Amino acid sequence: MAYVIGVDVGGTFTDAVLDDGTGDAAGTVLAAKSPSTPPDYSRGVLDVLGLLAEQLGRPLPEMLADTHHIAHGTTSSLNALVMGNVPPVGFLTTKGHRDSIFIMNVEGRYLGRSPHELQHVLGQTKDHALLPKRHALEVTERIDRDGTVVVGLDEEEARAAIRSLVADGVSAIAVSLLWSFRNPVHERRLRELIAEEAPDLFVALSSEVSPRIREFARNATTIMSTQIGPGLRDYLGTLESALREKGLTGPLLVMQSNGGAVAAKEAPAAAISTVGSVLTGGVVGSVALGRQLGHRNIISTDVGGTTFLAGLVVDGEPVRDTTTVINHHPINVPTLRVDAIGSGGGAIAWLDAGGNLRIGPRSAQAVPGPACYGAGGTEPTNTDANLVLGILPEKGLLGGRKPLSLELARQAIDTQIAKPLGLSVEEAAAAIHTVQNAQTGDLLRKTVVESGHDPRNFVLYAFGGAGPAHCAGYAAEVGCETVVVPLGPVASAFSAFGLASSDIVLAAELSDPTVVPFDPQRAERNFAELEQQVRAGLERQGLAFEKVELHREIDMRYSMQLAEVTAPVAGGPLGMPEIEEAAAAFEKRYAELYGKDAGFREAGIQAITFRVRAVGVLPFRPELPEMPAATGEATPFTTRPVCLDAATGYVDTPVYDYRELRAGHVLAGPAIVEVPTTTVVVPGGTTGTVDHLGNLTIRRTA
Repeated sequence: MAYVIGVDVGGTFTDAVLDDGTGDAAGTVLAAKSPSTPPDYSRGVLDVLGLLAEQLGRPLPEMLADTHHIAHGTTSSLNALVMGNVPPVGFLTTKGHRDSIFIMNVEGRYLGRSPHELQHVLGQTKDHALLPKRHALEVTERIDRDGTVVVGLDEEEARAAIRSLVADGVSAIAVSLLWSFRNPVHERRLRELIAEEAPDLFVALSSEVSPRIREFARNATTIMSTQIGPGLRDYLGTLESALREKGLTGPLLVMQSNGGAVAAKEAPAAAISTVGSVLTGGVVGSVALGRQLGHRNIISTDVGGTTFLAGLVVDGEPVRDTTTVINHHPINVPTLRVDAIGSGGGAIAWLDAGGNLRIGPRSAQAVPGPACYGAGGTEPTNTDANLVLGILPEKGLLGGRKPLSLELARQAIDTQIAKPLGLSVEEAAAAIHTVQNAQTGDLLRKTVVESGHDPRNFVLYAFGGAGPAHCAGYAAEVGCETVVVPLGPVASAFSAFGLASSDIVLAAELSDPTVVPFDPQRAERNFAELEQQVRAGLERQGLAFEKVELHREIDMRYSMQLAEVTAPVAGGPLGMPEIEEAAAAFEKRYAELYGKDAGFREAGIQAITFRVRAVGVLPFRPELPEMPAATGEATPFTTRPVCLDAATGYVDTPVYDYRELRAGHVLAGPAIVEVPTTTVVVPGGTTGTVDHLGNLTIRRTA
């Protein structure tokens, strides 16, 4: 037996999925869910692994000893950056360029801002400095755009700067020099000097973290990676030691933003690549389940305790991006495109200055949690509203292991929403539910349409603890006709299933601006260097791969534009036909994103950044097992008053126990399906059909 385990640490719950590694649809897949345990999230990981072991009927050490690997997704890095909970770090850059990170270019005025903030021009500020100016120091050196050393590194001056930062108590140093991505010799020498002055200090180089053109983005990426690197190193070290003590012999892998995993010992060196690790798990899981169901165009939606996440799968592949934004700063790392808003089950409902009902982005999180948890929370949340509406059972969550208080939920909604708006508690709860569906629908519209696609051509997958309760509502907002709720053994732990389904993915990139058409040999040299880097990285993982796939791509743009669009490049020897094919692919994708006639070939096309993505395919690929076929009609175990439509009010609604359902059962809406780790809403005018894997497919009938 060789188990594969995925562990998804969220802000509220920690989920885990175990597959027996047979790769057989008749195999064993188990899921478990346990509260997260901030600030030491490793305790929650061990708790949820213990629950898996209980289900297997084996001691935890035995289960871990038979585990091939654990793939872990963590929010710790992202949360640390978003909340500014990072240690002091130093920054070394080329003389005359220190203020790049404080000026923030014009990007500091628009990146990561809502449409409302963008319209309020007079209120825009660049007040998100990554570090104090005293921790940003300059060194004398200069390398030009061709990689030629124009001014050598002044090592004595550099030593003085390093000593100054160490004396000021920095925990790590980020090094980002001008044009270092063309020639990293001075950055590497600075790392040697830092090691001589402070051997235990964590160091990150821009030429390794983000070897990409554009000074501000490269500096910001390197600094933020340095801020979370030491904490990630310590967390993973503690977790891995605890797992080894409990019997784990296989590797601990960490999910990255690019949709693949990397060995835990490798992750801190490029810590910034892990900031979206939990966000991408659901998209990877959607790809895996889509293979089983034959779905190639999927909208992946995850409503957890804190956030609503949306990603896309197009023609069987997740939609990728080359940048993301955190706290108004650009982050240059390859990533799966996942849009997020603070609109999870624990998102707090509140009234703005104009008396308008708002949901999130603040969350009750795991502690104290929604008011109905009875753990000290007093603000109303989506979860409280769903309890009042009858969607959630009064017996509680997690099969009753998490009791809920209807009285506390009603009290929170009444005092803070209902009375100020002149509504009944029930009307206020229905309004919270409606606003939640509307704002998640707005994000879906942005996610799909801004990627150049029509939502009506996609199947929507909905998961997470709160996703199945809202999915029919937000799918209707964007005109998506088919919704699949992945249930079976994974239910609300679907992101953890995605982690268990992930392969090793490494990316290497290099900016080398040139104009199309360019010498194919130049591209060959770049790709050969990048392929050597990723192959060496795969060897360091210490894993045997079923196969290795290499994917080449170039970020291109029309001349005089700033933003690039990624185009695939054929493998093998490159000639002028292959270069032209890449340019044609760029123009096709540009037209999909910005309109049929938006391109302007007469301006010329520039190739900016060359990239190689390597996929080390692991030998185990989890699949959901098949469910027995139904022999009769589905029978509800009870009915209860549920409000799924504010205009209709409360209706006696059949409630089904998912454990009693079988493949082929059809449920006419309105109906509720209770799963041990989530609750599914089948609204009136729709039907829910259980498929051969136990998933519930919701389709509109009227």
